Amino acid sequence: MASGYSARYEELRVRTFEFARRIVRLFRALPRTEEARTLGKQFLRSGTSVGANYRAVCRSRSRADFIAKLNIVLEEADETKYWLDLLVAESIVPAPKLGKLQEECEELVRIFAASLLTAETNASSKTPK
Repeated sequence: MASGYSARYEELRVRTFEFARRIVRLFRALPRTEEARTLGKQFLRSGTSVGANYRAVCRSRSRADFIAKLNIVLEEADETKYWLDLLVAESIVPAPKLGKLQEECEELVRIFAASLLTAETNASSKTPK
């Protein structure tokens, strides 16, 4: 793996870890209502899963394995965005409090979607016809 390539992986590993930490802190700060805790458990699971599954992407053994694992990361990031949006829509957490976290989540979704598209395009161009 080229050094620039591994640096990019490392940057995303750190970024997804920090994202998970922010998710944990948000969960701890939620109101003690039943709906907040129920939704909180959902985004806690999916939001912390992004980084854990990205680590698995970094250990992929093949292009197909990489694509499959990256799909999981994208799904978890997109699910987390859904839960964060719902917290705001239901006025459980004020929009300004989640703005930066929602932006980071959306950016991660875009990064992983673009990476997946590139990986799938590269895989299909190398498939014998």
